[in-house]
Amino acid sequence: MHTALLATALLVGCLLAVQASANLQLNSAVGTPYGASTLQLGVATALLTALALAAGTLGALGRLPDVPAWQLLGGLASPLYITSGILLFPRLGALASVGLFVTGQMFASLALDLFGLLGLERKEFGAGIVLGAAAVLAGIVVIIRGGRGAAPAGAPGLSRAARAGWLALGIVAGGVLPVQGAVNARLRERLHAPLTVAVLSFAVATLTIAVVLLVLRATRHTPAPRVAPLKKMPWWGWLGGACAAAYVTGTFLLIPAIGAAVTIALTVTGQQLTSALIDHKGLFRLPRRPLTRPRTLGLALLLAGSLAIQLA
Repeated sequence: MHTALLATALLVGCLLAVQASANLQLNSAVGTPYGASTLQLGVATALLTALALAAGTLGALGRLPDVPAWQLLGGLASPLYITSGILLFPRLGALASVGLFVTGQMFASLALDLFGLLGLERKEFGAGIVLGAAAVLAGIVVIIRGGRGAAPAGAPGLSRAARAGWLALGIVAGGVLPVQGAVNARLRERLHAPLTVAVLSFAVATLTIAVVLLVLRATRHTPAPRVAPLKKMPWWGWLGGACAAAYVTGTFLLIPAIGAAVTIALTVTGQQLTSALIDHKGLFRLPRRPLTRPRTLGLALLLAGSLAIQLA
């Protein structure tokens, strides 16, 4: 049973990389990343609501009046992460984008643990953490440098300033995920219903990105979402919502069973390995970026650093 749980955690991490790739097809069909994010988050919310109804846990919503308002804001991270993936994957590739996300996740989780933020148990600062952080930082630097000058045909060209901006976005988008997890963990303590917490998180996320879409449309900073092209979109373009729902539900259920450190280490490993495969094979209609020796070295450093930090 324990082996099956470990394999499930690894699979859940793989789904997060698949989610970002599938969402690119949704974006191509809808014509705007904000519209694609709204649709994808709406699908995830609907799936989780159906699961919560089947499990009979929606009654936990009756405890909401006793919940501090800030504990309902965990869902704000999802629109940023999902939209960033849509924007970054075609520009930097799957491996580099996920590497940035993982770097943000690792350093944000370190800050939460080392300072005991958001009610988390404070973690001692040790040699394993220092070595792990150094390996993660070195890994993403090697991957980004290894990708320079190797952009495939059709990939957008980037100026130095634009590239720096996209790199910063990737780190920030990854960094909000551990914060989201910590906030949702506090909400779970209040509601005692993981599925209901997931429903609330995605409902907040959907509402947030929908408001952003409306504001951008009103100011003409994004085109109107298209509906007709959705009929011609590959079936796997709809997988983003299901992957997001599976990731949230899976992590909620796995953490009490195998622990937070092991869950995060395995999901991050799944993210990295799957993104490397997507890049190398050009899966999901993404430009092919071969796994060169520098990128392989960077991937190995990221994996080693992630495991060292989470298991220290």
